[in-house]
Amino acid sequence: MRTRTCLSVFAAVLGLASASASGPALRHDDLESAPHRYSTSQPRDRVTQLKEALESGKLPLDRTSEKAYLASLLRELNIPASSQLWVFSTTSLQLRYISPSNPRAIYFNEDVYLGYIPGGRIELISMDPDLGAILYIFDIPRGEAPVRLERSDRCMNCHASEETGHVPGLILKSVTPTPSGGSLNAYRVGQTGHHIPLSDRFGGWHLTGKHGLTKPWADLIGRIVEGKLVRIPNPAGERFNPSKYLVETSDVLSHLLLEHQAGFANRVAEAAYRARTILFLGADRLTPDQEREFDAQARILVRYALFADEAPLPEGGIEGSPAFARDFLAQRKPDRVGRSLRDLDLKKRLFKHRCSYMIYQPPFQSLPAPLKNRISRRLASALDEHRPDPEFDYLPREEKRAIRTILAETAPGLLP
Repeated sequence: MRTRTCLSVFAAVLGLASASASGPALRHDDLESAPHRYSTSQPRDRVTQLKEALESGKLPLDRTSEKAYLASLLRELNIPASSQLWVFSTTSLQLRYISPSNPRAIYFNEDVYLGYIPGGRIELISMDPDLGAILYIFDIPRGEAPVRLERSDRCMNCHASEETGHVPGLILKSVTPTPSGGSLNAYRVGQTGHHIPLSDRFGGWHLTGKHGLTKPWADLIGRIVEGKLVRIPNPAGERFNPSKYLVETSDVLSHLLLEHQAGFANRVAEAAYRARTILFLGADRLTPDQEREFDAQARILVRYALFADEAPLPEGGIEGSPAFARDFLAQRKPDRVGRSLRDLDLKKRLFKHRCSYMIYQPPFQSLPAPLKNRISRRLASALDEHRPDPEFDYLPREEKRAIRTILAETAPGLLP
């Protein structure tokens, strides 16, 4: 489970300014102050890099229909259509377009997340190596109309809130929607990641594929009748036409991987903001409190990367969309004997080799060196077969050995 014990430590750190610092002590969530300057810094995320080409028309996107434009945009972003998820709760800036009869579709890869609502606007969240989530929204062009990507400040009200550690991140909601899509109650509030019990996920979402979940909150709407919540089935495709979308799935494997990625991305973004704030204070040496904060963040990230608190899959495992599984595995980075961090298990857990494939992504690779070094050392200790760390005794020796070899051959320099 995501630990918050470091918050009291960090509060003490924030109360300290170095002798060379001027003005009030900095907070990691002062996004517009140095060293972060979220709005005025030039992002380096993938969508920003494509922004000029999108707006100028240099990218030959298909404008013959909304669906055609969406499909061509996903191809340019290297996002598989098979990743599609349907969410019908009004947990979005564009809530007036969303309902059980017009769900919002989510598509994603490791660094870009796209929201599409028939009749609405395209939403993009692109993960920057330093700044976290960069949020864009724009109209699907009609005819020859130009495309204008707008940085969405309003989205930051939620996407840089307590739910994301007060840094720009990703939010996944689980609610019981009304027939119009509004929320009656919510589950897993303020939490994101693979530790969340499956019984608390999927509320307001459709869920397809074989999963064996007996009481999921998926595919349900609710009414209050005589003071009691009455759950009403809402099967995928019953209140809307699936042909409006690119595929006809809201796959269980997509759900599980999106949850894992969002939890990883948010933890990395928060750790990066905290580390930069500490280093910006300018002290020649870290104070004991600052040392403890770096150690706490390294522990959080290593435990998460190694799936220390992963919620178990239901009895019998899951079976997701074969198309999405193929698309996901197409990005694998194998070692010399063919093993990769993307190899799926899907019986009791997500992966055969429990170390997150998200460690290859630029936000993790770009973490400040004092934090990254601690992560490397803690990761090596966690995977040590000869002096096992009791915190990671859920990993068999053979699995530790496999992970170490995969990392040595596909992520050189990560392990000391």
